[in-house]
Amino acid sequence: MKKQLEILLVEDDTIEFMKLERIIKKLNLKHNIVQAENVITAQEYLKRMSSELPNLILLDLNMPGISGIEFLSMLKKDDVLKCIPVVVLTTSDNVKDINDCLKIGVAGYFIKPLKYDDYFKKIESLLSYWSMNEFIKVNLQKLP
Repeated sequence: MKKQLEILLVEDDTIEFMKLERIIKKLNLKHNIVQAENVITAQEYLKRMSSELPNLILLDLNMPGISGIEFLSMLKKDDVLKCIPVVVLTTSDNVKDINDCLKIGVAGYFIKPLKYDDYFKKIESLLSYWSMNEFIKVNLQKLP
């Protein structure tokens, strides 16, 4: 059974947010997406929503100020936030970035394709997987 997801998109490009929203609408999904345009905004959102955390974080690596990798490191050091699956959605195919994210504990790493149709298929697969994943059923607020 597919679950409605609460998604935090940490992405400074509004067009990327709009593309994701359009895909969700086209797929007739009821997922809720909140965009944080930078890491500071994402941290503030997570503090405000501490009783209702997102099911999934989609994270761009190339962010102004604090990078996505630094944000991922901060999340994984927090006893509650480390349980939220983080999927990197970026243009970086840099092997060092991929390895750094893997070492920190990312749940997935997707390179944004240039063609919209390829992007659509990738996002459709990503959302399908996470909306059926058993991890999403865990009530994060009750974790230690």
